[in-house]
Amino acid sequence: MKYDVLQVLGMLLLAVCIQGLARLVIDDKRGLLGGLPGGFVPLLLTYAVLTAVGACLAGWGHSRAKALGRR
Repeated sequence: MKYDVLQVLGMLLLAVCIQGLARLVIDDKRGLLGGLPGGFVPLLLTYAVLTAVGACLAGWGHSRAKALGRR
């Protein structure tokens, strides 16, 4: 059950951050993390890192749940 929750949280993080990343690159709107100090590049890196973390967390949760026989 906990790996399913981690997988869902990873997918939510991935979806929110990839949307913010695309919005920042295409429209130059700061999005959800717009209150962070710095300019374009630090915000771009933050979105990119959080996107990668979300993808890794979702993949890890899926593989752990699969190893337990729930997938």
